[in-house]
Amino acid sequence: MTVATTADIEEQAGRRLERYRRVTYRSFLIAAFGFIAPSLGGLTTAYSDGAGGVPLIAAVVTGLALLTWYYARLVRAGLDGGAPLRDIVVSGVVAGALSLMLLTSPWFSVIPVFWISAVVLSPLGRWQIIALCAGTGAYCGAVATLAAEHLYPDSDAPWYAIFPVLFVIYTATCGFVVFVNRYQRRMWDLHQESHAARDAMARLAVTEERLRFSRDLHDLLGHSLSLIAVKSELAMRTAHDDPDRAHAEMADVQRAARTALREVRAAVRGYRAVELDAELAGVRAVLEAAGVRCEIGEFPDGPPPEVRSVLAWVIREGATNVIKHSEARHCAITLTLYGDSVVMEMRNDGVRGAETAAGSGLTGLTERVAVLGGEISAGRHGRDGFLLRATVPLPSGDGAESGEAVAAGRPA
Repeated sequence: MTVATTADIEEQAGRRLERYRRVTYRSFLIAAFGFIAPSLGGLTTAYSDGAGGVPLIAAVVTGLALLTWYYARLVRAGLDGGAPLRDIVVSGVVAGALSLMLLTSPWFSVIPVFWISAVVLSPLGRWQIIALCAGTGAYCGAVATLAAEHLYPDSDAPWYAIFPVLFVIYTATCGFVVFVNRYQRRMWDLHQESHAARDAMARLAVTEERLRFSRDLHDLLGHSLSLIAVKSELAMRTAHDDPDRAHAEMADVQRAARTALREVRAAVRGYRAVELDAELAGVRAVLEAAGVRCEIGEFPDGPPPEVRSVLAWVIREGATNVIKHSEARHCAITLTLYGDSVVMEMRNDGVRGAETAAGSGLTGLTERVAVLGGEISAGRHGRDGFLLRATVPLPSGDGAESGEAVAAGRPA
């Protein structure tokens, strides 16, 4: 039977985190076009109006390409922990030089906002961000004030009336862009923290299980092995002087060893047994860690242990198939009593590709259920759904009244 290992789950979680990192990075790159396009439009306007010659156009295009390269570099470094100060300073100088093109076209107002949107992805304090927005607003406001007097010479508004307004506008715009990008950066940080916390919880669970196993073995074998050691030492001392007593002591050693072996076998069987409640809790944790919303109905106490154990194996295999063979976002597990049989259904969406032949996991489930006289069915259900159904007859006296059903689906 195919069972997802810890390594498989960790690998899938790592792939999901890396996929989200790529999506976040590409979203910032796509946003860069919203800043570059107006700049190119302003450059075209400046050239058509004769405000800039070919050398100036070439220099501005080179500057835009360099700023875009630094933007991508700052975004990647910011998501990975923080950009170096040298990149921030050099890109700021380039952005400041390109902002002087405000003297030819107002479209170049997006340049400083473009730069600051990448810088704030690096770890910065609140006062650093405020100073960065205010400094950018002051610089752009001063350049834009000069540009207003140059582009609109007939305006009667004095510079000391224009500058405060432009300062507020540029600072507020920078603040809004900072808020949006810092929020998106925070979402990326939350995904990283969630991934790290999930990994730490998994390791802690393994450690706790090892401690529990060691305690159980100590409790089971500690007394028996101590008794065996004492009895065998006593038998060695009395072997020559009192053979009958030595024989009796070795008989006690034999009985203690057999008792210890029987207790160990019983404990191992208990560890190997698959309990329905424990399996449901484990399946819910694994599915939700994989991003699948899990709904589990109210399970009755009627089925006997052997039936519950088989259903636990069915649920485990079903969850494994949901993770490995689908892109599910929702999974529902229900258990219903009908007359002298119990029906377990496991539904999920996100089925990929065409339906394939049953694998070794479903074959093994069919054999397990067949031992109790039950049957397994699995196949596509709806447009992109999959339904795994197990029907297991109950032993005499364990059935519910005909038609009794268990309500399904409380959200996990």
